[in-house]
Amino acid sequence: METPPRTRGAVRGGLAGFVRRSPARLAVLAFVSVIGVFTALLSLPGATSSGERAPLADALFTAVSAVCVTGLVTVDTATYWSDLGEAIILAGIAVGGFGVLVLASLLGLLVSRRLGLSQRLLAQNETKALRLGEVGLLVRTVILASVAVEVVIALVLLPRFLVAGESLPAAAWHALFYGVSSFNNAGFVSHAGGLPALDGTSPAGDWWLCLPIMVGVVLGSLGFPVLLVLRDRWRHPHRWGLHAQMTVAGTAVLLVVGAVLIGAMEWGNARTLGALPWPDRLLATGFASVMPRSGGFSTLDLTEMSTATWLVQDALMFVGGGSASTAGGIRVTTLLVLVLAVVAEARGDRDAEVFGRRVPQASLRLAVAVGLVGTSTVLVGTVAMLAITGDSLDVVLFEVISAFATVGLSVGGTADLPDGGKYVLSALMVVGRTGTMTLAAALALRESGRLFRLPEERPIVG
Repeated sequence: METPPRTRGAVRGGLAGFVRRSPARLAVLAFVSVIGVFTALLSLPGATSSGERAPLADALFTAVSAVCVTGLVTVDTATYWSDLGEAIILAGIAVGGFGVLVLASLLGLLVSRRLGLSQRLLAQNETKALRLGEVGLLVRTVILASVAVEVVIALVLLPRFLVAGESLPAAAWHALFYGVSSFNNAGFVSHAGGLPALDGTSPAGDWWLCLPIMVGVVLGSLGFPVLLVLRDRWRHPHRWGLHAQMTVAGTAVLLVVGAVLIGAMEWGNARTLGALPWPDRLLATGFASVMPRSGGFSTLDLTEMSTATWLVQDALMFVGGGSASTAGGIRVTTLLVLVLAVVAEARGDRDAEVFGRRVPQASLRLAVAVGLVGTSTVLVGTVAMLAITGDSLDVVLFEVISAFATVGLSVGGTADLPDGGKYVLSALMVVGRTGTMTLAAALALRESGRLFRLPEERPIVG
């Protein structure tokens, strides 16, 4: 029986009204719905190599990890899942890489046939480098830039796998898989046991494999608004805008600092960097500094690293990458705004300033909120995981931050998780990917406006 036009119009009108009133809730709803679809697909018998249905906890965890572009796994991707299962995972990575805000915008366009003002404002709040009328351009650029970069990385990696003796179909599949996985900061690998090595021992010194993956991860972690600016004004840094300048500068500093600290602590460790010739040590050190930004790949055995190195990686993972990017974490700009506020307070300055610009107080409040919510989320997740698993604090903290920041690195605490631990890490990945502020806005029942402000009085702080 065909639905009457009046009923269809009423339904469409109701959905369009919901899109305009609650874009943040729509974003989370769309994201969770996508996770549900991929969980169902991975639950199909044909998705596993054995032909049996995957347990719900593993199917859900893998779907969340793929759509949240994390890379944490409870089963080996190459051996447990069939070709169909790997294709489903790759599709989940590609869809998740577009970002929760882009998914919400696309759904809003389908429902209301136009991008509403509230959606534009929400998207602009996450992609501050764009003007209000450029959000539609962002959606197109996300798709085009993603496909272009992924294809280029795949073409560079294709000869590498052919040289390793793989057939053309297998080499093309692996090249495409790593191209998509690296740019989307997913960290999934399509070879059994991790990244493959040409010499059969370790991929840590494989420049042909590691460099394209590193470039893909860095580009994906910058964020699409920054990529837009770099595409149009890469020769004129003074015209990039504050968001792009802060993201690029912050990313460069964190990559250098991370490489220096990791290299200093692991250089003489015979079980990690110490076993490599010095050129390969440099590559492995740079790779280990890039991946905690949300990449999730690893060429070294993380379980053999010192706990001090784990702590450095914890900090890098928690910060993550740029806003509106495929990376997770509290974001580079959040950290820089907090640092600028501390510096301004120490100097007695009224305003936080950088690159000839003044940072608004609203940005400072948002940075404080994001940092506090992120820290609280990690704290709650760590307490829950300690109670469920009984593992040591250093292992649990690493896994929790890796899940919340959608990184995918693991020191062995994920492989043998009980179902309760899998559900906790899945929730952390969803919260980390959708964004603490977007999730908070989606859960808020209403926004209250005030017609007056209370008198100001300064409390004693510190």
